[in-house]
Amino acid sequence: MSGVTDLPFRMLAWRFGAGFVVTEMVASRELVCNAAESWARLRNSGIDPHIVQLAGREAHWMAEAARIVEANGADIIDINMGCPAKKVTGGYSGSALMRDPDHALSLIEATVKAATVPVTLKMRLGWDENSINAPLIARRAEEAGVQAITIHGRTRMQFYNGKANWDAIRAVREAISVPLIANGDVDTLADAMEILRRSGADAVMVGRSCQGRPWHPGVLAGVAAHPDVTDIARIFAEHYEMMLEFYGVEIGLRHARKHVAWYLDRFAADLQVAEKAAILTSTDARLVSDRVAAAIVRSAGEIVTEEIAA
Repeated sequence: MSGVTDLPFRMLAWRFGAGFVVTEMVASRELVCNAAESWARLRNSGIDPHIVQLAGREAHWMAEAARIVEANGADIIDINMGCPAKKVTGGYSGSALMRDPDHALSLIEATVKAATVPVTLKMRLGWDENSINAPLIARRAEEAGVQAITIHGRTRMQFYNGKANWDAIRAVREAISVPLIANGDVDTLADAMEILRRSGADAVMVGRSCQGRPWHPGVLAGVAAHPDVTDIARIFAEHYEMMLEFYGVEIGLRHARKHVAWYLDRFAADLQVAEKAAILTSTDARLVSDRVAAAIVRSAGEIVTEEIAA
């Protein structure tokens, strides 16, 4: 998730037992042209395997970027054909590639050919309800050498509206023999079991349900206990400090605001609007850390109990 799964977030998710974590989307051409942001997204710190997600619209840049990320420690390269953001699809990347399967396959083939490490693919069901072509693209991607495929159970035109169609993912299962990973609206263990049953997938990927709780994948997998209120406050404080260290204080304060908001929305939803606004606009890192941790301890008891029960 672009803007979310940076290195601090991935390190926490990994520590709490996530089976795999994937970098933010790395723009292939920008990486080849030495854009600082792309190189920052590529960084790793002891997470094994190191999975790097590449995005692009031209085979040449995808191939060059694949060579670069492999040379810089990538163990797996994931191709992004699922992002619905207008900024991405407007540049004919992400899920826009699903509108032209032949062109999409040229990118996949170039990436597989350039890399010696496994290449995987993440995409949606299709561009819209009139073009559900994920099974076709998945089959062709497997023939091109892709070794696992993730499907988000929505079309691009749905963005994140409505409910992900877990049943529709099964058509991809029937089209391929490589591992299939199902994604979309998985929040609880019951959700995870149901999406596996209905899709026939081999594994589950969780995304937005981890915002404000990087421990969530490990809890769903049964390898980590749900943190109590005090632990959540401590994890937040550590996460915040990690972001400030990773980006530097000035930039880190800006990048951290959405994470701060997610923690508050989940675990301190009763916070007064004015107090929340003061926290989110503050440039005093210590004040932010202390106030958010205090708000979580004050408010989150019942919420945590409900999450543990789920």
